[in-house]
Amino acid sequence: MKNPKTLSHVDQDGRANMVDVTEKSVTQRFASASGYVQMQPATLHMISRGQHAKGDVFAVSRIAGIQAAKKCADLIPLCHPLMLSKVQVDFSVDTQLQRVNISATCKLAGKTGVEMEALTAVSVAALTLFDMCKAVDPEMVIGEIKVDRKSGGKTGDWVRSESN
Repeated sequence: MKNPKTLSHVDQDGRANMVDVTEKSVTQRFASASGYVQMQPATLHMISRGQHAKGDVFAVSRIAGIQAAKKCADLIPLCHPLMLSKVQVDFSVDTQLQRVNISATCKLAGKTGVEMEALTAVSVAALTLFDMCKAVDPEMVIGEIKVDRKSGGKTGDWVRSESN
């Protein structure tokens, strides 16, 4: 893993600092993130068939993830408030690994990236899914929340390597 040369959210005296993006160019920004919730086969079967007593777990979790991306700056202290143009949260059921895979995509035209918004969308979607199912499966595990891809800005395109 590469170490950053400098931490952009710390000033020269080591104090927390919101990055000044005033002089940055507006570019098309994109980020995708993913994670999963692993659970018992019976729980996975129940929610994939829409048989949970609380209702459509995926619909509620999707809305929660979208809402979370929009509220990222309220949750992460040094994030800039962004005018997101697209937030998409998707789920796929993996019966072999007994889990629900979660992915989120965020887009905008702006001066700063949307990686934190994509990560927040995945995280809150996973937490919502966990919350709705914890009574029937308290041993669920949320895992591997990570940025998969990003584009835009002066650093350009980045894709997670297979080994990470």
